Amino acid sequence: MSSEEPSVTSRPTPRRRATAAGTLVAVSALLAVGLQTQTSTAAPHQAKPDPGALSVELSPAQRADLLKDAEADSAATARALKLGAKERLMVRDVVRNADGTVHTRYERTYDGLPVLGGDLVVEEAADGGIREVVKATPKKITVPSTDAPAARKPAKAPAEGSTAPRKVIWAADGDPTLAWERVVAGTQEDGTPSELHVVTDAGTGEKLAEWEGVHTGTGESMYAGRVTIGTSSSGGRYTMADAGRGNHRTHDLNGGTSGTGTLFTDADDHWGNGLPSDRQTAGVDAHYGAALTWDYYKNTHGRNGIRGDGVAPYSRVHYGNAYVNAFWTDSCFCMTYGDGSGNSKPLTSIDVAAHEMTHGLTSNTAGLIYRGESGGLNEATSDIFAAAVEFAAKNGADVGDYLVGEKIDIRGNGTPLRYMDKPSRDGSSKDHWYSGIGSIDVHHSSGPANHFFYLLSEGSGAKTINGVSYDSPTYDGKPVTGIGIDAAAKIWFKALTEKMTSTTNYAGARTATLTAAADLFGNGSPQYDAVAHAWAAVNVGSRPDGGDPGDPGEGVYQNTDDHRIPDPGTVESPIEVDRPGNAPGDLRVDVEIVHTYRGDLRIDLVAPDGSTYRLKNSGWDSGDDVRESYTVDASSETARGTWKLRVQDVYRSDSGHIDSWKLTF
Repeated sequence: MSSEEPSVTSRPTPRRRATAAGTLVAVSALLAVGLQTQTSTAAPHQAKPDPGALSVELSPAQRADLLKDAEADSAATARALKLGAKERLMVRDVVRNADGTVHTRYERTYDGLPVLGGDLVVEEAADGGIREVVKATPKKITVPSTDAPAARKPAKAPAEGSTAPRKVIWAADGDPTLAWERVVAGTQEDGTPSELHVVTDAGTGEKLAEWEGVHTGTGESMYAGRVTIGTSSSGGRYTMADAGRGNHRTHDLNGGTSGTGTLFTDADDHWGNGLPSDRQTAGVDAHYGAALTWDYYKNTHGRNGIRGDGVAPYSRVHYGNAYVNAFWTDSCFCMTYGDGSGNSKPLTSIDVAAHEMTHGLTSNTAGLIYRGESGGLNEATSDIFAAAVEFAAKNGADVGDYLVGEKIDIRGNGTPLRYMDKPSRDGSSKDHWYSGIGSIDVHHSSGPANHFFYLLSEGSGAKTINGVSYDSPTYDGKPVTGIGIDAAAKIWFKALTEKMTSTTNYAGARTATLTAAADLFGNGSPQYDAVAHAWAAVNVGSRPDGGDPGDPGEGVYQNTDDHRIPDPGTVESPIEVDRPGNAPGDLRVDVEIVHTYRGDLRIDLVAPDGSTYRLKNSGWDSGDDVRESYTVDASSETARGTWKLRVQDVYRSDSGHIDSWKLTF
């Protein structure tokens, strides 16, 4: 429930409504530690996605032009979003859909300081109008002062590679806070390099957050058989440099743990012998996996390289001695692979390569912070696209499956690292969401999202796919019907690149994927409903229909009447609900309000007994309209009765009306 704020009837300073001018446009480690016998069992409904909602491939020049236009108009965009005078937008990425819609991802600065957790995505229609703004934080970015004492020195001399503290605004948790960020270099317990980001309050020295920046995720290959790889020739020698895929290059670290090592070269362009005894073999697998991942993102999603700029990362193999891991590093824009136990099982299988390379994609799109629920979603994204790449590869020696790392056999007992159909089979991952899941290791909190993706793709219950047996349960015991991995991957990709931000949690991922499914297949389509079913099956949100005797199922109640909002003043729009029992703990409230400045608006949901639940506070808020989905824990309320949406305009001069709103029980 919410407490009332003091009413304000006039602004401290007059404002002129702004309009947009022109075109608006880390290290992750893998571990915390045949022939097709059946195609995807997926769905009986295989409707194709709306081609206009699919992203299109941009050439480096086209992308550069869009970024340049967005940068030139960033000040106008900031004014259109009603950002503060001290705020600036810095363009990070751009995605264009076939219908001309452009999604521009921005970082924010405040008084020249980076705002961590202040990123946002602006969706602009082909006619130049702003449709939607997705923000990592709804809070107004402001701090009393940007002056702060120098950051406290560490107790001991920092390791080589550590960075000097930089002053930032920390906005990923709660109210924006002046802080110091330091990246501390070191080594993790298993030998993986560490780039630990530590954020401390500039005033008190209290640690606000920390996360790991290193994300752990023709030739004769060890795992994929004889494969064709992209190479280059010069002076009678061949190099493992793929000019057709952004000049991806694969290097031999030869047991080293730093630098780029030596680019693989060969006299006859036939590489490796399929065994770890030949150093080229691991290079072949890593090079091949990177090529498959590059092709998948380009051919399936129109992404020209993981940054979208046509430039490939590079790969490093033979890291350290008997190193049992693989990782992605933002700072080198590269994937790195160890040789496994006894230097006999390089971690270079297709799914591991795709997993690590996808960390780079996430870093350059949603930027999901590698901690808490967003960190679990980051890890799951790499597992999700590892599966998608493996299925798309159609390699008979390493067929598509919903297992992670089944070829590399790290445990030495023939078991994979992770199971997407039932994540808890690995002994640590979680099958379903629960309130404390953000406090565990991100490799294990990824479980519910992996489980969601499997259910969305293939459905629940026992089945065999490509010779692998699965038996996926659901949290509520109700079945889920899949829609196929291709449709599921398109939904996740669109959500990742257009809807998610650095702070997206599980509830936010549900909203992002539902919105993506609505864009691609239509609101209320079988694919849209399947997303809701799959999330409910991992305890995120509710089912779109019932299934048990006496269960009223999901009910949608809506008021589509226009209600003018006084300027200033208050209006209420009622909805009559006739259903037994109490309201759910995840009551969904969808609001459509047309208004020329939504920062003026304070919005509450009023229960039948008069209890109020604050949906939105007034204050400095971006955009003109309110088109949002809110989730309320209304489990203490009786469902039957009159529910009201109460909207108060607390400032003068801007006006609007409630267009529609609905409750989903």
